[in-house]
Amino acid sequence: MKKSKIEVEIDLNENKVPKKMVWSAEDGGISGQEAKAILLSLWDEKENNTMKIDLWTDQMKVDEMKIFFHQTLLTMADTFERATGETNICEDLRDYCAHFADKMNILPPEDEDPGGVLQ
Repeated sequence: MKKSKIEVEIDLNENKVPKKMVWSAEDGGISGQEAKAILLSLWDEKENNTMKIDLWTDQMKVDEMKIFFHQTLLTMADTFERATGETNICEDLRDYCAHFADKMNILPPEDEDPGGVLQ
């Protein structure tokens, strides 16, 4: 039986706030990759509940957190659709993600010429 390991190493400051995080996944060719935030969810079948770890470093900027959440929500829609085939609700979630991006003001600036042709 093959095993695979994903490791996260977290350096804490004196107040036990993450100062630096690095992760490695040998099978993915990743070693000592720095990260500013992590959201980890694990399904506990016995408790029928989600266990989670949400960490971010003291250097994570609010604007970065907004983008991180937006991208995470979009990824969750993709993952849920692949896992369940529930296309309609996933499209609703993607619509919400567009609303989230608009409200958080993280949409890329609109092109003055959306057709791509300048006159």
